[in-house]
Amino acid sequence: MFLSIEHLYFKYRNSKKYILNDFNMNIDRGDILSILGESGSGKSTILRLIAGLEEPNKGSIKLNKQILADDSNYILPEKRQIGMVFQDYALFPHMTVSKNIIFGLDRMNRKEKNKRLNEVLKLIDMVEYKDRYPYELSGGQQQRVALARAIAPQPSVLLMDEPFSNLDSELKSKIRKELKSILNKADITTIFVTHDKEDVKAIANKVILINNENSNQDKLVSKLI
Repeated sequence: MFLSIEHLYFKYRNSKKYILNDFNMNIDRGDILSILGESGSGKSTILRLIAGLEEPNKGSIKLNKQILADDSNYILPEKRQIGMVFQDYALFPHMTVSKNIIFGLDRMNRKEKNKRLNEVLKLIDMVEYKDRYPYELSGGQQQRVALARAIAPQPSVLLMDEPFSNLDSELKSKIRKELKSILNKADITTIFVTHDKEDVKAIANKVILINNENSNQDKLVSKLI
């Protein structure tokens, strides 16, 4: 397995109850996996644990056989080669599209940065928008820029938290198709969380169902169709 989570337990500091209780998950390289569940079920917490924004109380997280976190190991978020698209996109309002995308490419020289910038701008079909600011873009365009910024450093895994929550219903169908096309072209192992089954049907090839009461009783469906 490319990404493996085993016997994971987690609760927030001021809580007496575990939000994740003996949670297990495996994903193969190249998969697009959806974690489907209602609010409060712990699905966004799983992303934060994989990204390193939270530390598990027990259990292990491994990526390509490397231990990211267990009882005696913890790798910092910036060293995990994981990209994340937040629910509100978190674009820098004072930076253009180009500068937002380049922001995470600090290890590249100028020539490499420009080459990678042009690659991802073509991938998201937004070359002509490179000098615009976030406030000059639609919600769908902002989402694509956030996605481009996350995949520009070529992460091993891409995480997305409720990627369609800020879009109106008319846009969702179009953006779902665009997102699936971009992810397939980028060939990046992806995990996204959602509460909408239509998101799952449109994008994912695997899904984990979790609920508020029994997050340990997850069900892995290998194929949706």
